[in-house]
Amino acid sequence: MNYAQAEKKLIKWNQEHLLKYYDELDKESQLRLLQSISDADFSCLKAKESEHDEKKEKKYSPLQAMTLEEIDAMKEQFEKTGLEAIKDGKVGAVLLAGGMGTRLGSDGPKGVYDIGETKPVYIFQRLIENTLEVVEKAGSMIPFFIMTSDVNHDTTVAFFEEHEYFGYDKSYVYFFKQEMAPASDYDGKVFLEEKDKLASSPNGNGGWFTSMMKAGLDTIMAKRGLEWLNVFAVDNVLQRIADPVFVGAVIEKEVEVGSKVVAKAAPDEKVGVMCLEDNKPSIVEYYELTPEMMNEVGADGKPAYNYGVILNYLFQVEALYDVMEKKLPLHVVEKKIPYINENGEKVLPESPNGYKYEQLVLDMIHEMKNCLPFEVERNKEFAPIKNKTGIDSVESARALLKENGFEL
Repeated sequence: MNYAQAEKKLIKWNQEHLLKYYDELDKESQLRLLQSISDADFSCLKAKESEHDEKKEKKYSPLQAMTLEEIDAMKEQFEKTGLEAIKDGKVGAVLLAGGMGTRLGSDGPKGVYDIGETKPVYIFQRLIENTLEVVEKAGSMIPFFIMTSDVNHDTTVAFFEEHEYFGYDKSYVYFFKQEMAPASDYDGKVFLEEKDKLASSPNGNGGWFTSMMKAGLDTIMAKRGLEWLNVFAVDNVLQRIADPVFVGAVIEKEVEVGSKVVAKAAPDEKVGVMCLEDNKPSIVEYYELTPEMMNEVGADGKPAYNYGVILNYLFQVEALYDVMEKKLPLHVVEKKIPYINENGEKVLPESPNGYKYEQLVLDMIHEMKNCLPFEVERNKEFAPIKNKTGIDSVESARALLKENGFEL
């Protein structure tokens, strides 16, 4: 893209201010800025304009999970079905690892954080080793896709190479970058992060599949014959990946998506809950749960909205392609966004100063025909690391790992 083309694009979206410092940049920086403008999808800025149109009242109703007791009764059959699918090369794993370990006091990718006490034990290592258990049981490799971001891609790839992929066959590992979305002020004007770079942020956890496609991984998926993708977050070091029992249950129940869930520790626990929204599968965020919903009781005597999601899903690939044909809503989120001010100075705001635009996985689920919430034992499969200390922390995850027999 040349200057004239960039200017034309910016005029269309009322963002001409992004060229303010162009003339004072060297040639390399000018090219970097033009590339940044070329890559930007400014259509996300329309989300704020249409946000009020989408705020219609939602009608929620409970969605019953397959309980631990029900799973245990069918475990052998489910595992057999799941292992057959894995052996036939139908199941892939997708790790969402675009984030940094900032809240843990680290300036590196979250997955490289060392949670060991007497020896190195990295978050990435735990996830790979969990997957290798299934690989060994099935006697078949599982294609492993790792979503990174602009800020951590090179470091993540180098880390895996340095550690020889923790024993995983690297010919089955594929890295891809998450798409970025421009970040704007409250008036919809996109910030400059640097004089030669637009401010942007990852486009949310609902953007993983389109990011895979734009990276050309649809060719790999087709070549390998993948029919199911197990998508999971980087921070849960106890989660089972490509769990054959989970895979088998989803296949046998003939649903388009399965979601691992845990029974809530308390009615007001701050987790999203599986539900039906307008009779379609969805996730109701904890802050949307009314007191009436929190206290509602099902036919089994248990809370009706009792199962919290842990961001571990199994999607049918064919259904994902159908979702791609639709336009998922963009969520407008207030954030603190570093920017270059009118005087050309870098500003690190102490409070929210603008918007980031994100797609969420819950909207992908809402486009599916049906969903199986699949209960797992909290203390065996849910050890998220979001903080350095306290709840959902390095400390709590270490305790749970030890409880499950892992040496740290």
